[in-house]
Amino acid sequence: MSEERIAALAAQMALHGTARDAPVRAVMGLLGDRWTTLILLVLDTGPWRHAELRRVLARLSAEQSISQRVLTLKLRALERDGFVARAVSGDVPPRVSYRLTALGEGLAGEAQRTIGWIQARTEAIHAARAVFDGQGER
Repeated sequence: MSEERIAALAAQMALHGTARDAPVRAVMGLLGDRWTTLILLVLDTGPWRHAELRRVLARLSAEQSISQRVLTLKLRALERDGFVARAVSGDVPPRVSYRLTALGEGLAGEAQRTIGWIQARTEAIHAARAVFDGQGER
């Protein structure tokens, strides 16, 4: 039975790409990093200018602050994959703002669903951790 399930999993993975830059791998990697999900959730509240986005991320994050460079890299990665749109005004100096695209709104919604799933199971996760941590060294 498990061999059949592994074969089905392998076929599914082959269909959607196993290369490092395949969207399924790259997007899951983005969602699993320190900042991207929080960036998506903040941008889901509306458009933000770079400096304002950086300040609100620092306020909301347990990590306290994100460097300008890292924020720029994360926004570029999200823009490259079509999740974020960058807008530059004609003002002098130009004003740059970021917002979610329709694709990004969908991804943010899925991230929020996953967060909700985790929150609904917080007690079970804590209990499993306590059991595991109580086992000592293996």
